[in-house]
Amino acid sequence: MPSYDTNALALAGGVGGAKLALGLAKILTPEQLTVVVNTGDDEVFYGLHVSPDLDTVMYTLAGIANPESGWGITGETFNMLERLSAYGEDTWFGLGDKDLATHIRRTDLLRNGETLSEVTAKLATALGVNHGIVPMTDDSLKTVVDTEIGSLAFQDYFVKHRSEPKANAIRFETDGGASPSPGFDNALNDADIIVYCPSNPYLSVAPILEVAGVRERIKLFSGRRVAVSPIVGGEAIKGPAAKLMAEFGVEPSCVDVAKQYVGLCDLFVIDDVDAGRANDIEALGMDVLVCNTIMNSDEDKTELAGKVLDFALR
Repeated sequence: MPSYDTNALALAGGVGGAKLALGLAKILTPEQLTVVVNTGDDEVFYGLHVSPDLDTVMYTLAGIANPESGWGITGETFNMLERLSAYGEDTWFGLGDKDLATHIRRTDLLRNGETLSEVTAKLATALGVNHGIVPMTDDSLKTVVDTEIGSLAFQDYFVKHRSEPKANAIRFETDGGASPSPGFDNALNDADIIVYCPSNPYLSVAPILEVAGVRERIKLFSGRRVAVSPIVGGEAIKGPAAKLMAEFGVEPSCVDVAKQYVGLCDLFVIDDVDAGRANDIEALGMDVLVCNTIMNSDEDKTELAGKVLDFALR
């Protein structure tokens, strides 16, 4: 594996984002990589602050993520949830026993006045993660999905209702505005490359771009900006991205993902099965790389990360 003389800022959310983040972390040193993670999904469950995307990225880089689901911790048990249910609690949001420890520790530190950035750094370090994993903001920015059954907080839409209600719009609620976290701010200043991991453009990347000033700074970014499509052959690898695109009246395709990043991206990576759509994306003003983007193994993740970096630096 070649060494790279570059600093990268990866924007990630969910399982797909975590996979490419792991690949990048296997190639770049901790000094060269910052992974900025969506926190629009954060919610309080059972009195605890839960940061699903931060935890998915953290567990993945720590090598303890459940390989079947992509989220949660491997070898998990659910005794706490079973006991809560016996007490009459509605336990539609599942937290495993090991995962629960993360949320207890996070909530305790937040109550003691630490920021989400500070807490995330402590948790990641305790898990042996050396690369920087930072929240997009230390402020509140909530993803809300307006649906046919009413407005739903993201976890209500995604987990409780399993993304089944037809979505009309996605919006983001802040309590007086949300500023970039210190780690995000520094990475925007210091990075040579911005990598949009293959995360849902509406639910994972859009919240990051909604943080105050971020969209404008990425538009003016002097380095290279490269995105990997989460839509392959008209389908999302994981999650409701393709369903949302259809409900919003756009074609579920890599082309329409690229359209979300016009003015924010120079280079776009699509899977081999979508090679026939390369010209459509190039017409949007982006150079296109066609390669395998399916990451089933750690070798796949590292190989794709290397191709993304080579593409950005050539």
